[in-house]
Amino acid sequence: MDRRVVIQGIAGLALGGAALGQRGRRRIRLAFCSQLLCIIPYEVAQRRGYFAEEGLDVELVYARGGSQALQFLVGKAVDYAATSLDAALQAYQQGAPILRFCSTGRLPLFALAAAPKSPIQGVRDLEGKAVGVSALGNADHVLLVYLLKKAGVDPRRVQYATLGPNLYEALKAGHVGAGMVQEPALTLLKEAGGRELVNLMDLKQARAYLGGPYEFMGVAVRREERAARLEEMRALARALERALRFVRAADARLIADTLPKALIAGGDEARLKAVIERYRKDLYPEGVRIDLEAARRVAESQQEAGLLPPGFRLEGLLDLEVLGA
Repeated sequence: MDRRVVIQGIAGLALGGAALGQRGRRRIRLAFCSQLLCIIPYEVAQRRGYFAEEGLDVELVYARGGSQALQFLVGKAVDYAATSLDAALQAYQQGAPILRFCSTGRLPLFALAAAPKSPIQGVRDLEGKAVGVSALGNADHVLLVYLLKKAGVDPRRVQYATLGPNLYEALKAGHVGAGMVQEPALTLLKEAGGRELVNLMDLKQARAYLGGPYEFMGVAVRREERAARLEEMRALARALERALRFVRAADARLIADTLPKALIAGGDEARLKAVIERYRKDLYPEGVRIDLEAARRVAESQQEAGLLPPGFRLEGLLDLEVLGA
């Protein structure tokens, strides 16, 4: 489906889980958030034929964020939802009957960056300062609180400036001294004189500041359909694992060329390739099995931010048996 068809509503979508698609392949719909670095393995699996070779006719459905993708899943407009674990945890906590069984991303897509001419040099300098986040309770805010606690800084002594999704302009203008940004905002900010303080898209830095990987993108299914879809889930996971291997091994130019042109239209293709080259071996794991410790860090961060209650059972959401040990 082209340009990133963002579903306008779910009412018109027919259920497709049991239908047969092209050449007898099993037709499924998979919704995911539209963050470019999240979707690369899925588009690679689609366009290089890995789904088809597993007998799957996959329709990739671009949603407006992980929460909407999960709403599509719960509402049975799609068969699977690929989202951040943050979004899946919140949906599960609110009663969504879902299981997460597969992982395609092991680091969050955020970095803490200082504005040009900002005196802030590190995490400890944030105490008493205003730091930009997209919104309170969003993944960047939760991650910042976790980062502060890990660094021994009391999060209550930091002011959170909610700036919406475009923090780049506010940082570039110096409205706040630091903020949580994504790519390509981080690259643009550095070009404008800003500085990278902690880049959590870098595996070494994630280990240093968070204690290790931080489960991010992965696939969920409706709990009630687990038994009926078990082999389909494994086939989906095999195709995605092949895509991960391709992304980790291939030249960034080839990866970018594999993506639909409509997806990157209007963007800076050279910068995109540079971003892919820098992060591909850190962001994307070698396999699709969920790293339980990495997932626990995410749950812990949400507990620290007050989004999950003490004693929350992560195991109720994760299904580690689908793909085995």
